[in-house]
Amino acid sequence: MKIEVITLFPSIFEGFQSSSMVAKAIKNKALAMHCTDLREFALNKHRQADDYPYGGFAGMVMKPEPIWLCLQYLLEKGPAPVIYFTPQGRTLNQDILETYAREKRIILLCGHYKEIDQRVRNLAVSDDISIGDYVLSGGEIAAMVFIDGISRLQKGVLGDLDSAQTDSFQNGELGFPCWTRPDVFLGLKVPDVLRQGNHKLIQKWIAERSSELTKTRRPDLLSKT
Repeated sequence: MKIEVITLFPSIFEGFQSSSMVAKAIKNKALAMHCTDLREFALNKHRQADDYPYGGFAGMVMKPEPIWLCLQYLLEKGPAPVIYFTPQGRTLNQDILETYAREKRIILLCGHYKEIDQRVRNLAVSDDISIGDYVLSGGEIAAMVFIDGISRLQKGVLGDLDSAQTDSFQNGELGFPCWTRPDVFLGLKVPDVLRQGNHKLIQKWIAERSSELTKTRRPDLLSKT
């Protein structure tokens, strides 16, 4: 998969690309990332990418021309969905990640300031995505969340792909509580069922704990099943 990131701050992604699962995905050639500096497509010598909004309200709006020119440049290399990260978008979930994980190439547009010019959204953006009901300074962190979620779904990235199949949200519920060695820590023991090796009982126990946790913390998930 090739991910193209359009951003005003490409340096933010330098450490991100060299860490954790994303670095492993890149090393294994399951993922390729490229960041394009939006200011390279600005139309004046000041590399201006924002301007005052029509309507007189507070804040700044990202100008349409640099975004449009940048998108045209990237789309000349081949078709790709264009995802814009905004609080106005649909909330990111595992189903969305699973869908986009099958794409060969994706363009991620990181906004800043109040918003981007609506005309660009109407003409070129395929999908508006939010990572939650809060506002961040820009779309870069949201893009990183998306890329991390996509990268671990690529073939050969996780050491054990079965691990991903039991993660939270994978089957419409939260994940289950986990323990590791030692058997006793500060007087607290690992549940006996997990130590007895009966895989049928373990799977039943896991399903029950997952359902209990979902009912308690995210009952909204159950209404979707």
